Amino acid sequence: MRRLPSLNGLRAFEAAARHGSFTAAAAELHVSQAAVSRMVKLLEERLGFALFDRRANALVLTERGRALQPTLTDAFDGIARRVEQVSAMRAGPVLTVGMGATVAVRWLIPRLSSFHLAHPEIEVRIATGGAGAPMNDDWTCAVLLGDGQWPGYEAERLFSSSLQPVCAPRLAAELRRPADLAGATLLHVSHWGEDWPRWLAAAGVADSGTRGLSFGSYAMTLQAAIDGVGVALAPRLYILDDIAAGRLATPFGLAVPMVHSWYLVCRASRRDDAGFAPFRDWLYAVCAEVG
Repeated sequence: MRRLPSLNGLRAFEAAARHGSFTAAAAELHVSQAAVSRMVKLLEERLGFALFDRRANALVLTERGRALQPTLTDAFDGIARRVEQVSAMRAGPVLTVGMGATVAVRWLIPRLSSFHLAHPEIEVRIATGGAGAPMNDDWTCAVLLGDGQWPGYEAERLFSSSLQPVCAPRLAAELRRPADLAGATLLHVSHWGEDWPRWLAAAGVADSGTRGLSFGSYAMTLQAAIDGVGVALAPRLYILDDIAAGRLATPFGLAVPMVHSWYLVCRASRRDDAGFAPFRDWLYAVCAEVG
């Protein structure tokens, strides 16, 4: 059983200690200055030691007061944050989906409105994930690019895509045949190092494909391509909108199938989570449009 002093007294002391004034603490707590002074005095009597050295024109913490105040401030701040979080909680199920930023921004998020219209009671939260990040057990599920092997998790294949070179239109005009890439800067995604060698081999170009610049995600690689830094190799899933808008161009028509695919990944125990089954069904329906 907890044996705590008066919480009102602790609040009065913490506010007065933080502000260095009974008057300022009273304004924060919406009580009178005399009430704050009285609550702190009663707290000191309950504890058996002084918390403040009351001087004529100053309120100074004693050694014990200085030791107590930071812990109380952290505790009250934590309570306030948690109350705000609980107040913001929705009554319906929450579905947290981990995925790479690129596939989220360029594919899933533009389509989420149809899921929300069909299931307004389910709150979907998108969390940062992807091939470069581990699974997180706080997620309900994840949409990840990989080989289908996530130990301890179940993985269902959703779709794949093909890889095609893209670059700024100005640079594309200078590339007439794949061999011209020998003079270009190749833009790589660091954890997909086999992409360029595969495409160059399919194009019949004797090039290791390992030179150039490396980035941590397709999103950064494509932004570098849009900015004219070099030539990126990316899934068509990611580049169609930029091509249509004229931000990117495809200097060559050759596209090669990706080695990896996107998977729906989750713990077996999360399949019964509220909202998972409707999201899975919707996901399979929208995946049918991917080519």
